[in-house]
Order: sequence, then C-alpha cells, then structure tokens
Amino acid sequence: MSALALLDFLRHATPSDVAAYLQKHQYVPSILDRATGDGISRTIISEHPDAVRDVVRGYGIGPDGTPRSTRPADYLDSFRTFVLENLNKLPALIVVTQRPRDLTRESLRELKLLLDQNGYGEAALQTAWREAKNEDIAATIIGHIRRAALGSPLVPYTERVDRAVAALRKANKFSSSQSDWLSRIAKQIKVEAVVDRLALDRGEFKAQAGGFTRLNKVFDGKLEQLIGELADEVWRDAG
Repeated sequence: MSALALLDFLRHATPSDVAAYLQKHQYVPSILDRATGDGISRTIISEHPDAVRDVVRGYGIGPDGTPRSTRPADYLDSFRTFVLENLNKLPALIVVTQRPRDLTRESLRELKLLLDQNGYGEAALQTAWREAKNEDIAATIIGHIRRAALGSPLVPYTERVDRAVAALRKANKFSSSQSDWLSRIAKQIKVEAVVDRLALDRGEFKAQAGGFTRLNKVFDGKLEQLIGELADEVWRDAG
C-alpha cells in the first residue's frame, strides 16, 4: 500500500490488526524509522510523480570519497594537476613523458590501474575531452598524460602509429619480409599501445615468427632498436 494508506491504516486499525500487519511485513518498522529520523540515512517519502528536471554527467568519485566535478573542463584540469603533482613520484609517468620507448606493457597496466583508482580512466578522459572541446579523438591514456604534462597535441593514436611507420619506411630500406612484419607489429601496437619483447614471444608472433629471437634475425639483430625507434616516432610531435 502507499505511504498515505499505511498511515491511515496505522491510525485507525486495532492494535491486534497492526501487530498482525507488522508481523507479516517486518521491514516496515525500519522504513518508518528512516522516514522520521535524521542524517544521511533518512528516507524521504513523496507522493508526487517523478520527473526529469536535469541531466548531468559525473566523473566518478575521487580517492577522498568526494564526487568529481560535473564540468568536463574542470575534470581535465584536475587530471592535469594530478599528473603534474605526481610526475616525479611515479616512475611510469616519468617513462611516459621522457622515455616512451622504455614503457612496457606491465608498467602501462599498472599505471592505468593507478589512474583508475584515482578516478582518471581512459574512457572518462576521452568523454570529458569530447564534451569540453567538441572533438572526438581516439587517443590513448599515454596521449592524455603527455598532453597534460607536456602540452602535446591530442592526436588519434592510429594516426600517430601510421605516421611513425611511414617515417621508418622512409628512413630505412626494408626487405619484403621485414616490411610485412613491421606492418604486423604496428597493427598490434594500435591494439595494445605497447609492444615489447614479452609481447613478441606470444600470440601470432610466437606462432608464425617463432618469437622475439627468430623475429630478431629477420631484422638482422636490430628488432629491439627498431621497436624503440617506432615508439619514439609514435610520440614525436609533428612540428
């Protein structure tokens, strides 16, 4: 029954009827306690119909338990502040901003987890950027970090990878086999953001190329150098 009907029943029913009702509906006393109590646990009961008055987007809860701002520009500013305040405290942030070629899949995973715990997930940052700038850019968390710390332009990640591969092809004379494997490595980088030595010892690289050691022979012992140069080119800002 409705709240008003229940109130009318409790006022006019006999004690035995009330006792029988409460015995059958044992959750009612706790609801009534919350409805008449004080504090954050109080239940507000209204007979008015629900209506949507406003729709806003939130950006989760911060590490201190307080809600993030609903303004996308404020959220992006708070992310920049977080990055700058922790730039010299978190090794992975130092690598991302200064030596991206040294970033491993494991360190990137740990960095993403840390950012998620502080309310800065990649999806939330992408949404905030789209709403603040009216630009839908499929950047990675690395791109967002470098934008916040270094002022690097936010560029679609696939575009960065394609540009980097084109630069390497221009600077090197690859054999047909080398060129083919470079394309496969670039494709995997677009998916995982980082392809390191460990990544080349699993999946299709292990099955089709025999892993890093054999693939390294395809590149005349210079595969690690090539991967480093590719990472440098990916994060080189066009100027």
